[in-house]
Amino acid sequence: MSIKTQPKKSVSSSPSKPKSAPIAQGSVRVEADSMGEMQVDASLLHGATTQRAVLNFPVSFRTVPQMQIEGHVLLKRCAAEANAKLGGVEAAKAKAIIGACNEILAEFADPSLQGAQHAFMRHFPIDVFQTGSGTSTNMNVNEVIANVASRRAGKPIGSKDPVHPNDHVNFGQSSNDTFPSSMQIAGAIAIVEELIPALTQLAKGLRAKEKAWNKVVKIGRTHLMDATPIRVGQVFSGYAAAVEYGVARAHAAVKALAGNLPIGGTAVGTGINTHPKFARTVCALLEEATGVKFVEAKNHFEAQATRDCVVEAHGQLKTIAVSLSKIASDIRLLGSGPRCGFGEISLPATQPGSSIMPGKVNPVICESVIMVSCEVLGNDTAISCAALGGVGSMLELNVTMPLISERLLESIELLANASRMFDEKCIAGLELNAAAAATVEKSLMMCTSLAPVIGYDAAAKVAKEAFKSGETVREYCTRTGLVDHKTLDRLLDATAMTRAGASGPGGG
Repeated sequence: MSIKTQPKKSVSSSPSKPKSAPIAQGSVRVEADSMGEMQVDASLLHGATTQRAVLNFPVSFRTVPQMQIEGHVLLKRCAAEANAKLGGVEAAKAKAIIGACNEILAEFADPSLQGAQHAFMRHFPIDVFQTGSGTSTNMNVNEVIANVASRRAGKPIGSKDPVHPNDHVNFGQSSNDTFPSSMQIAGAIAIVEELIPALTQLAKGLRAKEKAWNKVVKIGRTHLMDATPIRVGQVFSGYAAAVEYGVARAHAAVKALAGNLPIGGTAVGTGINTHPKFARTVCALLEEATGVKFVEAKNHFEAQATRDCVVEAHGQLKTIAVSLSKIASDIRLLGSGPRCGFGEISLPATQPGSSIMPGKVNPVICESVIMVSCEVLGNDTAISCAALGGVGSMLELNVTMPLISERLLESIELLANASRMFDEKCIAGLELNAAAAATVEKSLMMCTSLAPVIGYDAAAKVAKEAFKSGETVREYCTRTGLVDHKTLDRLLDATAMTRAGASGPGGG
């Protein structure tokens, strides 16, 4: 996630390394929240409320996605800047919050810590299947920010000095508006930074194949049966267009997520305990930090009581997944063989295809893309169900948000990774075989171009009789003298048949 660690206009200071020495693994400290004291591993930066959630929700052992944690920290930074500008939090405390947020974001951006699960994520251990409002994660972030601020100030972790997780980090906010907002922030940024570039790359790769193979005529197929001729380039132009439509759909998904931010609604959408200008100020700061235009929700009651904007956005992702599955399926069919299938194209040999059949190569990249598509469709069902009235969306709040967020962000990540893989490991290495053009003349559907001249019934008879005799349409017509040679050559010009208006009176 590309976030400007140092805003252009803020009261923040640059990130710095912790001033206090790290505490040895295995020791504990005691932190307290409104319910009392809790023992916390001293090497961790979260507090008592987070520890309660860890103990309460040992369900999937999948944590809230890193992308949302980063989005939540960014939101907290922008909230602190806004509160400083609007007088809600004194400048020194806001500066401490912003500095802590910058340090956390810098930790996430450190390439030496990257991996399947970022090392810094150990401070954000709460299960996805937690409180449905995401309150546990909101407090987890509040506590980590407050403790990082304490460490930076040379104060004991857990001292809530110089900032308190509720009174200052969470000032003017609620879990009910921050969690859905950070979900949308993370989703919008991920689409802009990962999915759109990946789809654009894939479309470019498909366009290259369209250009390279645009003069090669093959037989078209409908219902898996022979149809009229089509150029290979035309086939790939359809694939490229589908992915380009996917880019447009991804942009629409960004607009659905970024254009309806719940921040500022606080508990139930009324904006209690926050400044009237807070939300628009936060949105402006988010845009400055990310380059994505975030807009305050026109109606905060709708924005917090539903997750319709995510349902809409994921619907676009589902459509992209369906498009990718179609392209991947077609390519594996056209590459089937190599001797006993269509065999029109050769797919790159990426790995041995069988543990028992030597030399077998399978369309594994295509299969991976199709499985991703299935997963995204499953995620769409999960999100839709979780957003249903009476299930997740109940009265003034949706209470299945962590699940919705995880499924949304997984779909974005899967589609982006699959699109890049598809282009780099499959599309780029496709080769066209002679079989693509070899079957055109054999197709009985070549008779289609005769129909405007001799009539549909007569053309159908040509196809049936040619099939019985084992002849091509051209051979049958030549033998029977049904059509003169000059007319027949014009009507059975396979390349001409791939252009609109071909055949028939005046056809070329």
